[in-house]
Amino acid sequence: MIDAMKFISGITGKLFGWYFIFVLIFYGTVFILYDNIQQMMKISENIINRNYKLSSASKNMIENLLNMEENEKKYMVLKKEEYLNYFFSAQKEFEKSLAEISEMESKAMEVSPNWKAIKKNYAQYFSQAQDIKNIRSAEKLWIPEHAINKWIEQISLARADNEREIEIANMELNLRGQLAVRSGLIGLGISTLVGLLGGMMLAHSMVRPLRELLNGIRSISEERQSEPIRIRSKDEFGELANAFNEMAFRLKEEQKMRSDFISMLSHEIRTPLTSIRESVNLIAEGIMGAINDRQRKFLEIASLEIGRVCELLNRMMQVSCLESGAFNIKPCPLTPDVFVSGCLDQIKAAAESKGVMIEADISRNLPDMMGDAKYLQQVLGNLLGNAIKFSPSGSRISINIEPDGKQLIFTVSDDGPGIPEEEQAFIFNKYYRAKGVRDHQDGMGLGLSITKHIVEAHGGTIWVKSDEGKGSTFGFSLPKAGE
Repeated sequence: MIDAMKFISGITGKLFGWYFIFVLIFYGTVFILYDNIQQMMKISENIINRNYKLSSASKNMIENLLNMEENEKKYMVLKKEEYLNYFFSAQKEFEKSLAEISEMESKAMEVSPNWKAIKKNYAQYFSQAQDIKNIRSAEKLWIPEHAINKWIEQISLARADNEREIEIANMELNLRGQLAVRSGLIGLGISTLVGLLGGMMLAHSMVRPLRELLNGIRSISEERQSEPIRIRSKDEFGELANAFNEMAFRLKEEQKMRSDFISMLSHEIRTPLTSIRESVNLIAEGIMGAINDRQRKFLEIASLEIGRVCELLNRMMQVSCLESGAFNIKPCPLTPDVFVSGCLDQIKAAAESKGVMIEADISRNLPDMMGDAKYLQQVLGNLLGNAIKFSPSGSRISINIEPDGKQLIFTVSDDGPGIPEEEQAFIFNKYYRAKGVRDHQDGMGLGLSITKHIVEAHGGTIWVKSDEGKGSTFGFSLPKAGE
């Protein structure tokens, strides 16, 4: 029972259901067409086998009666044997036609009552005529003229009835033809509409969950998180959405566990590292006793390395804080050119040591932007730092700001090696480092992830455009003040 219900609610069951409906409509239309065609064939067969024969027979009978009357009168006047032969020949043809009509009646074919009256009257007169002795010496007509006229009148009435039947049959034939065409067109239209609607509904029921699943997969691959997909059906796509939601939930839980673990570990490690760094600094300053130059050199190296580890731990803790939304942004109006100048002052030394020139095309007429200067300086500083790191000596880095509706668009362009297209979707992910820089560049892959969280926390977006071997352009948007 459960398997049957699962089959009915599944994709295969839906396909079979729509196919059954389509076939039912199609064969229903075919049956109606077949029935109408059968009726048309019966009507046509009846017209051919009965009405046309009656029409032909009645015409011949009238002609034979007239021939009989004419030859009888000629024989009575001229007494020529040939007229008598003509009379009997016409009489024979008349009786032959009357016999054909009688045969049709014996086959249960409907004929006009006038034919029965004609047959009865002719049979009565014919039996009386046989009693006439020496027909050649008769001085009066064998068949009176009034009898022939009466027969012709009855035949004409029967023929008129037959013509009316032919007219009615033709009208019914035409009606059946119109009904067949109409039912065929209606059936074809309904089956086409049902097929089209069924195809659209099935396609929609398949495309919609696939699109939602695709968006969920993209959000996981790009943002490492995804909102649950709504389960709209109990078919295979519903099961797939349920499996995806379970996977996304587990990934989210595992990511949270890793983030909490890293935050806890960073906090636990930073405290002893701070103590170690302070101890090393005290020893280097000679507070614990005199040291020689060699010892001071190694103590300075140790202090620098401890400082680098502490900085990495601070970044890891900052990422955890940004992901959890525990950091507090205090936006206020900022003047773009003043903001950029402050960031350039902080990065100028690193650019000069690398031999890289930074150009800032900033208009003084730009509107103010809303943001927290402390966090936004970290954003622009990270982008400029990466540009300096990957730009060759003697190259240029350009900074540009343009208004776009209710936002300001910041771009940082460099002449570095560029980013392969297949890696551009992952560079903002936490701990991701491009394959080309893993072996010869230091870092943990946290700078762009931190930058992305800060920009999005300000209500903006961040993106990258890069061609491998032609440099990269990183851009981000920030809201204008007062918007």
